[in-house]
Amino acid sequence: MRHVVLVTPPAVERAGKAWELMDAHAVIVCADHEQAMLWADAAPAELRAHAVTGLARAAALLKEGRVGILAGSHADLARLVTQAALKLETIDTIVVAWPESFAAELDPLLAEAPNARRIVLSWNPPALDAFLERHARRPEIIGNLPLDPDGRPLGPVGSARYAVIPATRRAAAVREVLDTLRAVRPYLWTGGPIAVPADADAILAATLPSRDEMQALVGSHAGQPVVLALAAQIPYLRAIAALTPLPLTAATDRAQDRNAALRVQITARLAEGDVDAELAVLAPLFEEHDPALVAGALLAINRQPSAAADSHQPSAVSQPEGGWVRVFVSVGRKDQASAKDLVGALIKEAGLQKGQIGKIDVRETFSLVDVAPAVAEQAVRRMAGVSVRGRRVTARPERT
Repeated sequence: MRHVVLVTPPAVERAGKAWELMDAHAVIVCADHEQAMLWADAAPAELRAHAVTGLARAAALLKEGRVGILAGSHADLARLVTQAALKLETIDTIVVAWPESFAAELDPLLAEAPNARRIVLSWNPPALDAFLERHARRPEIIGNLPLDPDGRPLGPVGSARYAVIPATRRAAAVREVLDTLRAVRPYLWTGGPIAVPADADAILAATLPSRDEMQALVGSHAGQPVVLALAAQIPYLRAIAALTPLPLTAATDRAQDRNAALRVQITARLAEGDVDAELAVLAPLFEEHDPALVAGALLAINRQPSAAADSHQPSAVSQPEGGWVRVFVSVGRKDQASAKDLVGALIKEAGLQKGQIGKIDVRETFSLVDVAPAVAEQAVRRMAGVSVRGRRVTARPERT
């Protein structure tokens, strides 16, 4: 059967068409645990869906044939394949759920099922051209591409505010947002037709809107809408609206009259955007903890004195006094790699902090990355074998 691309916002509740297309024995590849659990919860009971939250249990259920549809993060599914618990060559349909942020990491996994039909859910298919060419060639496109009549990407439809909320805290988050807004006559949108009352003083979207729905929300008289979103949904929201974070009252009340300058600095950094790599690292924590508490823990860690500080060495996020160490990485423009890809790999895979990464020079067949001297050996060791844009890289100190 022909491969299919469904153009839809990256929210499981917006993916109803996918259930109609997949059979009763399918695998859903997700970005993280949170989305896998949402898929399993949303599946019709007769499909016997299971989310991979524990490898041993998932392997046991697969062995006994108790799973119809398996949903899991790409990393967990790859581990099950390695353990021979999941045999992708027997799967007829693979659903790839919004791979915009992890398409480059899917090549080894999808290679295990070359004949399986692909159903790719995407909010921005033009950005996945290379991925689709490799794994879902000439698919049927269902939905409207985010392009104007001349084929150019559509821009934001207006401005909105947002709060990053784990799916398990959505109900409580609605109350927190309304308290923060001091809303007396709020309009809560949870999907369906949009009809903002004339006397509404706030708009809260508890469901991820499409581009057209966002346009209707921002065009109302009640001011900027506030959207509740998962961490992985922020890049999509940023593509359809100019975003401003909404600090929730519950978080700000815990820090009244303290560190005003620090709050200003953090607000300015949020306004700059480009924290997708950091959100990807923190997303699993948001499943179990209030994001405000996660931020507080990070600040507490940053304030702790370290052995490096005691010996008068530069801190983990400060400018290195001894200059940068340049590292050679075997991926470049011909691999469609960018500086952002390398920053993400250094943070997520090598464990570096953003302040430990300096200038990145991406050339045709390789890249040169400046890192702090204290983490140069760590960067070289941990980057070895990491996949960047689908290619496993090697790393070494630059030869002078």
